Amino acid sequence: MKKAFAIGAVIVLLVFGLLIIYSIGYFKYQGLNLLQGRNVFWRNGHRPEYHFSVIGQADDTFWQSVKEGCLAAAEEFNVAVEFNVPRFTNLEEQLMYLDIAIASKVDGIITHVLDEEKFTPLIDKAVDSGIPVITIEAEAKESKRNAYVGTNTFNLGREAGKLVLEAKGEKANIAIILSDYIDGAVNVPQNLRIAGTKDTLKDMPGMTIKTFSSSTGFFSAEEVTRRILIDYPEIDTIICTSSKDTISAAQIIVDLNKVGQITLIGYDDAPEILRYIEKGVIYGTVVANPYEIGYESIKTMIEIKKDRMTTIYVDTGAKVVTYSNIGDYIDKLAEISDKEQAEP
Repeated sequence: MKKAFAIGAVIVLLVFGLLIIYSIGYFKYQGLNLLQGRNVFWRNGHRPEYHFSVIGQADDTFWQSVKEGCLAAAEEFNVAVEFNVPRFTNLEEQLMYLDIAIASKVDGIITHVLDEEKFTPLIDKAVDSGIPVITIEAEAKESKRNAYVGTNTFNLGREAGKLVLEAKGEKANIAIILSDYIDGAVNVPQNLRIAGTKDTLKDMPGMTIKTFSSSTGFFSAEEVTRRILIDYPEIDTIICTSSKDTISAAQIIVDLNKVGQITLIGYDDAPEILRYIEKGVIYGTVVANPYEIGYESIKTMIEIKKDRMTTIYVDTGAKVVTYSNIGDYIDKLAEISDKEQAEP
């Protein structure tokens, strides 16, 4: 009996210790996010006029660019930005950040929407309590959100379809790798991109399309790509719908010595993706202007706060990068980077 009690006590202490460690790490992480928002106050030397909460999808290159755009606009318009992004795509964590922002009574909320049905009640709650909400990159049309800032995702899909036509003509056997983020969540922007791609190719009888799913893990897309190339030898074209999947698929194409045999259409302009385009591994990629999404979302929120009105839909456009324009594109990115570093 005493032995069982001692074992139970040890287990309780271990669990309690783990909870303490988790709590310290969690609040440290939150503290860093809050400090990032307050950096605007210290750089400007003036008390920020507003405090906005920005909620992203995952800690990757796309959302890092969104963050850079948000902070550039925040400094220009003298506002504090609290940027909260899960390390990996996590629906519940995004909802938690949204709930915290509402309870904190911030001046405005800018949020990505992973699942419209689950986000809508909280978005409506925020708006009903007097906090304006802007959705970015993914829409929530049925909610009371004040505005949407981002790229027309259907058009992004159409651009991917155009790249297929450019590379393959009117005949191709296509595999589309979907990012299966979380069970039960409807990935609306991804579905719209796929619909746009299929719409572009619908009148081409020589096109066949199969879809495959990857999960949240970085290496799962590698496994999916490997299976496609081994089990479906007829596949000659792969379209990816996320940055991580694009990089993973490119690496497997290299590993299996399929460069030149497989046409890979990617998403985003991560440095690795641009290098793969330069090397001819990736044919082209579709880019959704994440920096502009971040910048315009803050600018639009300022308009809502000051003018009580703004454009409901702000389209930040799309870019297509291939080997033919990669040099100009990289030069443009370097020019933007130099300009940002030169600013005080």
